[in-house]
Amino acid sequence: MIQDPAPPGPEAAFPTPLVLAGAGKMGSALLRGWLAGGLDPAAVSIVDPHPSPEIAALCAERGLRLNPGTAGPAGALVLGIKPQALDEAAAALGAWIGPDTLVVSILAGKTIADLKRRLPGARAVVRAMPNLPASIGRGATGAVGSAEVGASARAGAQALLARSGLVAWLEDEALIDAVTAVSGSGPAYVFLLAEALAEAGVAAGLPPALSAQLARATVAGAGALLDADAREAGQLRRDVTSPGGTTAAALDVLMREGALPGLMREAVAAARRRAGELSG
Repeated sequence: MIQDPAPPGPEAAFPTPLVLAGAGKMGSALLRGWLAGGLDPAAVSIVDPHPSPEIAALCAERGLRLNPGTAGPAGALVLGIKPQALDEAAAALGAWIGPDTLVVSILAGKTIADLKRRLPGARAVVRAMPNLPASIGRGATGAVGSAEVGASARAGAQALLARSGLVAWLEDEALIDAVTAVSGSGPAYVFLLAEALAEAGVAAGLPPALSAQLARATVAGAGALLDADAREAGQLRRDVTSPGGTTAAALDVLMREGALPGLMREAVAAARRRAGELSG
């Protein structure tokens, strides 16, 4: 069961001092959201042995500490490193963890039990799965906490994650693999739809550049409408489908047995299986 997401309010406080381990695409997206949300740059340390020029410049410009020596336990440690780097980095990261440190992990495939084995000092651990649109503040994140995550720690994690978009809290960590398959990998499915629609337009006679432009605007516009309109996706689809019209003719193909709905179920199931295989 998924609990109703709680939007961040002005009272939501960032847990500080804050350490971000790994400032790659997702880590840097979260960081920019925190800074835009009012986080004091002086309260942030970035731990990244190979920071991008953009991150190095941001740290210099905003006064963030880049690769400092450990200054004692952090209020929150956010893990944004590559999952395969956890074993090597664990000893150094452990120095930032005290009994009251909130650990938030966005490492794909690493369970709460995995994290606690590698970071034995960690108590309150939140495992989260954001997606790429977090980079523009329109992400969807599934999150679940360990038994030690109380109201205060959850509020801190909510403040950190909600700056990048929707946060849906899970009651069961086993659902994370399904979240990964739906929203974590989901943007790629939508990008593929835009690609396929553009290719179909070319096959129908449109110039490639025009077809790509129309497909891109159509997918982006439909997504914006879905976000702005409270009606369910199925209802919106029915509302734009006139009986016997062109859209109905196309949907007869897309919705027939073995077509798009079946392929999507198969694709999500495959992604979920792979997420399970990557655990540990």
